[in-house]
Parts: sequence; structure tokens; C-alpha cells
Amino acid sequence: MEQVDYDDSTFETFFSNPPAELAFDQLDLNRIPRHISCIMDGNGRWATARGLNRGEGHKAGIVALREIITACVRLGVDVLSAYAFSTENWKRPKQEVNLLMHLFAQTFVDELPLLKRENVRVVFLGDISALPKRTRDVFEFGLNETAHHTGMVLALAVNYGARAELTRAARLLAEDVAAGRLTSEHIDEQAVAGKLYTAGLPDPELIIRTSGELRLSNYLLWQAAYSEFYITSTYWPDFNRWELIDAILAFQGRDRRFGGLSKGREA
Repeated sequence: MEQVDYDDSTFETFFSNPPAELAFDQLDLNRIPRHISCIMDGNGRWATARGLNRGEGHKAGIVALREIITACVRLGVDVLSAYAFSTENWKRPKQEVNLLMHLFAQTFVDELPLLKRENVRVVFLGDISALPKRTRDVFEFGLNETAHHTGMVLALAVNYGARAELTRAARLLAEDVAAGRLTSEHIDEQAVAGKLYTAGLPDPELIIRTSGELRLSNYLLWQAAYSEFYITSTYWPDFNRWELIDAILAFQGRDRRFGGLSKGREA
């Protein structure tokens, strides 16, 4: 796999030589989304199209994620979240699931120096207690190693499902009520948000889905209430810094009304 040199790269060097067709000079660095979320889809199809096994697609997807992490750090993004493994992904062939769990553990070990150098704090969305011990131990080690970091937050959704997350939040709130820590009258949107895996993080302003699929796939159902969506037919392993810039430019060209009127319109 191609290794991209990110060491000590500045914004100018990392984003040098943009494609001619990309309106890079129109990027407004003052309107970069605080939270960008990626539904990383298409690893298997990328591999199949090249006559490779699906595992090679997942390995290539890790290289792509490494580039997007660095790009988001250079752009000043506060939170980058990525859908790595859903609660439904356990239904995949056992060999593929085992490979993914091995890749998760190995990749986290390999990428920890980069995360430390970039001052990235890692959090996990989902129930990592259900993961194999080797993967869980590595994840918990990484959590501890980056807990003091003050830069971008990398939120990895592993064994995550939005319906399971909302069910968990309801159960936690019910337990608080039963224990007398909370009354039902005080259960509001803020209380619910505080019991989600994303508690303390801003909702995603931009959700990017690769491979052309037009669905959320049980991802961040609560948090995506006012997110802008960007769909690209590009498979995740081919999604790079320039594709990211294209997505951000599309985001910056939209009128975000949050249920209100368009700019310039009168009631």
C-alpha cells in the first residue's frame, strides 16, 4: 500500500498541487465544518473491481482514513467521526469479521504515533466491550494514551448502531429515574443527548457517504437531524484529500436553514 508522508507537513504542503478542476481557491477556511462524519463504504467493491479479496479493500480503506485524518487536522476540524463497524456487520462471513478485528487492533498500534504527533484524541462510539479481547485491549490502551490530547477528536464507530444507542440512552435515563437521580419531567433533548455515545461532542454538520449508497445505515440517527449530506460514487479506498475538499466546498455552497426561511426571504 502507498504510504503518504504526513510528518511535519504544513497546510500549504499537504494541500499543494490541487487538481485543476477543483475550485480549491474558493475554500473558505473560516467555514470549515466543526464535525465531519464519514460513512466509509465500498472497500469490498473496490477490491472486487481489482480482482482482489475483500481484505485488501479493508487494508486500502485504512490508508484512506489515515489521509482524511491528517487532512481534517490541517483544516482545523474539531471532530472527525467514521463508521468503521456496525452492529449489523457481525452478520458478515466469520473470516472477514476476524480479519477486520485483527486489522482494527494492528492499525491502532501502527497509527498511534501519528495520532500522538497530531495531538488527536480518540473516542469510540459503540459497545467495544463485545469485541475480541485483543482488539478491546488495544482500543482501551489507545484511549488512555490519547486521553490528554487537546487537538481534533477522532470518534470511531465500532460495534455501533443508532437504534441500539437510542435504546441504551432510554435505559440509562430510566435507571436514573428509578434511582431518584432524575425525574421524568426533566427528560428533554439535552438529557437524551447526554446519554448518547457522542455526549459532549457537536453534532455532525457534514456527513459524507462513499460508494453512492443513499441511506444512513443505522448511523447517528439522532445526531444527523440537521446534518448536510454529501454522496459520492467514489469507493472509500479512493476517497482522498481532494475529494474531501470537494465535499466541503459543496457544504459551503448550501443554505442551512434549520427549519427556518432561506436567507433573504421574508416571512
